[in-house]
Parts: sequence; structure tokens; C-alpha cells
Amino acid sequence: MIDIQQNSPIPLLQNLGLWNEGEKIRNASVPGESNMNLVLRIETNQGTYILKQAKSYVRKYPQIPAPISRIAIEYHFLMYLDGNSFLASLSPKVLQYDAHNHLMLLEDLGEGSDFLSLYGGQRQLNSEEIKHLVNYLMHLHQLQMASFPNTSAMRSLNHEHIFDFPFLEENGFDLDSIQPGLQEASMPYKTDTDLKQRIQALGNRYLADGKVLMHGDFYPGSWLQVSSGIKIIDPEFGGLGDAEFDLGVFLAHLDLSAQAEDLSAQVQKDYNLPVDWSLVQQYRGVEILRRLIGIAQLPVSLSLDAKKTLLERAKTYLLS
Repeated sequence: MIDIQQNSPIPLLQNLGLWNEGEKIRNASVPGESNMNLVLRIETNQGTYILKQAKSYVRKYPQIPAPISRIAIEYHFLMYLDGNSFLASLSPKVLQYDAHNHLMLLEDLGEGSDFLSLYGGQRQLNSEEIKHLVNYLMHLHQLQMASFPNTSAMRSLNHEHIFDFPFLEENGFDLDSIQPGLQEASMPYKTDTDLKQRIQALGNRYLADGKVLMHGDFYPGSWLQVSSGIKIIDPEFGGLGDAEFDLGVFLAHLDLSAQAEDLSAQVQKDYNLPVDWSLVQQYRGVEILRRLIGIAQLPVSLSLDAKKTLLERAKTYLLS
């Protein structure tokens, strides 16, 4: 396997065999933050592209092993979407795929930014943006899927960090290093037997195959604002699962980024496919909890008291 790095020399990139005849690389740069994979923007004399490579570990947390097969999941996900004009218009087009080297060359959607600034209060979503995001999920969840590649390894990785690790009393992760007092605030949720039983049951459901194609990580880091509108990227946690999971994650991040309450109500109003909204709320609750007391922290600007209030609300979502 050719191991690409952020500072890989252009001759190495040039010899990947992904380029058109006469195409020469002029520059390689990092287009933005990437949690899971190496991502480079490649500029050539014929255009610009996004190059992704999966490693055997999480890019942001190299100490965490991760299935290298995730690039194949993303490839198949995007190829399925290519058959739907609406979803294809909101997704990067696959240009080249190298299974042996776990590489994928994608259309460059253009200069843009993700929506992580929502957590710091620098921006608020509006009603049209919510409608757009809900519309994506509705089209995605209605795709007719006869089969999809096995995603059990990626689901197991996600399961550990959503349903397991955050609720271990001794997991080696000092939450006070994130915010003083957060470790003590987390303990009631790590010792609540009823809550942990509900989370375990929910986690078992997440591990089982579902019936709809879900994005699997539908949060502001996967939404890209470019000149032509909002695009959806990074579906490496996608696969057949619960539509309720995507919706629960979506709503949880509206809570975590302190969006207006009427936007959460709009999601539930605009998404008019049949779903179990009590299940949505459970996924919503566990996503809030794991983002506040798990290792996958977000750049939230919430006070400790605000986090405590949100933790309690998440518990209510799970147990109601």
C-alpha cells in the first residue's frame, strides 16, 4: 500500500496513476479538518480534486484503530447516490477509486467551510437550511437498496464511542481537562443503571442491520457550505440502518449548537416519512451524552451549567 501523508512530495502523488494523460500536479494542500481520513486538495494543470485515503487508524486520534475498509463504504455509498439526481447534486462525484491503496479521487466541490462554527455561536441555521438538510435525508432514506457492503466493523467502532466508552466509570479520559467540573457532572450518567440498560439496548439495535440507507454521521462537520449551496460529505459511517439514527443525530446537534427550538420542531414537521419518533429521541439523547462526556468532543461554547442542563435533557430523551 502506498502511504500518502499531508506532506507527501508531488512526484509520489503524480505516480498514483489517477490522472489524465498530460495532467501534471501543481500543488497539494489540506482543504480543511478531517477526523477519519487523510484528505488533500490536488491542483493540476487540468483542474482541482479531492484525494482521500483511509488508514488503519483514526486520523484525528491515531491511537484509535479504525477499519481501513471505510473508504470502500464511502465509495459504494456515493456510487449508489449517483443514480439519484437530487442526491448526486449534493454529493461529490467519484472520479477514481483504488481499492488496493484505499484511495479515492473525488470531485472538488469548491472552496467552502463546514458548519462547525455553529457550536461557537458564530452562526445560526435558518428555516431554508433546515428544509434543505431534511430533504436530503428524506431522499436518502427512500432509496431502494437490495444490498450494501458489510459495515459491521465501522458500526462496531462507532458503537464503542457512542454507546460504551462514554459510560464507563473509569475510561482513562479526564473530562476536567476539557472543562473543570465536567468529570463530576458526568458521573450520574455513568452510574445510572436504568439509563445504561436503555443505552445498551439501543446500542444493540444500532449494531443490527436496518432497512434504509443512512448517512451515519449527519452532523455539522459533514455539511459543507460552498457557492452552489449546502453539500453533504463524509458518509464513511453509512450503511443499512435506522432512519431514526440520522434524525436523532441531526436533532442532537441542533441542541449541542444551541439552535432555536423552532428549528428542531421544523425537522419533525418537514420529515414526513413514517418513523418512530420515540426511537429518534433515544438516539438524540445518547448522541448528546457521548458528545459531552465521551472522547469525540466538539468545539462547543457551553458553560458547565448549560452542559449539565443538556445532559439532563438527554437523559429525559432516552428514558421518556
